[in-house]
Amino acid sequence: MTWIWTGFAAVSLAAWAWLLVGRGGFWRAAERLGEADGAAAGQWPPVTAVVPARNEAGVIGRALRALASQDYPGRLAIIVVDDGSTDGTAAAARAAPAGRGSEIVQGSPPPTGWTGKLWALDQGIARAAPDSRYLWLTDADIVHAPDALRRLVAKAEAGRLDLVSVMARLRCETAWEKLLIPAFVFFFQKLYPFSRVNDAASPTAAASGGCVLLSRAALARIGGLAAIRGELIDDCALAREVKRGGRIWLGLADGSLSIRPYDRLADIWAMVARTAFHQLGYSTALLAATVIGMLLLYAAPPLAVLVWPAHGGDVALALGVLAWLAMAVCYRPTSALYGRAWWEAALLPLAALLYTAMTVDSARRHWRGRGGMWKARAFAPEA
Repeated sequence: MTWIWTGFAAVSLAAWAWLLVGRGGFWRAAERLGEADGAAAGQWPPVTAVVPARNEAGVIGRALRALASQDYPGRLAIIVVDDGSTDGTAAAARAAPAGRGSEIVQGSPPPTGWTGKLWALDQGIARAAPDSRYLWLTDADIVHAPDALRRLVAKAEAGRLDLVSVMARLRCETAWEKLLIPAFVFFFQKLYPFSRVNDAASPTAAASGGCVLLSRAALARIGGLAAIRGELIDDCALAREVKRGGRIWLGLADGSLSIRPYDRLADIWAMVARTAFHQLGYSTALLAATVIGMLLLYAAPPLAVLVWPAHGGDVALALGVLAWLAMAVCYRPTSALYGRAWWEAALLPLAALLYTAMTVDSARRHWRGRGGMWKARAFAPEA
């Protein structure tokens, strides 16, 4: 029995050592937008912000006030597409401060093969002024700092980028949010190392759908949103298409905040279960490999330590301690970003086990024909 625990802990430690040095430094959480001073050489191209909204009456007012308050020196138009809301979203949007070319569009139901959000975005983009060089795709629950658009455009113009995206800071107030939200951001960075996303020579591509500044020319080059119309993970699919012939950049936001609450475990569970099995290509083999990998990577180290009185292996104990410590070192920059105490980094294994269960449940929902469920709308394409 001792040699089994020793082997598990050794494999986990080796994996964490590799993650520390061989995964693009994802764990440093270092990518940030710079300041906009002088970056655009005084020329600020027209931008159209497109906001898809489905049952967002409780948050859309704050989001639109933030958009209307942008200090962007160029022309900014705001188009809100009400995607079949039943809670008064359109009325809440109309009650928000107007200005900056605001327009509320009543969206039509998505055609076969389109996801709801992408169809809503497509309808909004169709209403954008033809001379808009950039489209700012942003969600109805994101509150941007006044200089957010200026910094996004400055980054795009200075780097001649086709897509600039920042991962908005998610709300982290309740107990479940404190345990799971920083871990969600950590796992996203591990899956898509931002340094590799931003490297033109790397095939890794990703974006965060809550805040995407997209070149109108790049969108036309890929054939519009129709090219990804059936994608559940639409932001990363868009980034992948754009990067094939252009340049993209992804970072962590310090001036964009998601105000969507995840008060209950069920709220976070639904968010993850909606797309996790899609991320695995609906592959049962990949699902099994993912579960085994998550258990070895996250569960083996603390178990080797906590059950030491039972197995009595000092080598297994030492390897488990080192692997758990390496895990905490990797996680600490992201947990610190969300204001968590240093000791909370040791709780990452618990969060990982919950996310593993969410992934398994995502597969179960797909097998039962309820995959892709979000806001009372299901979309479950075949593998």
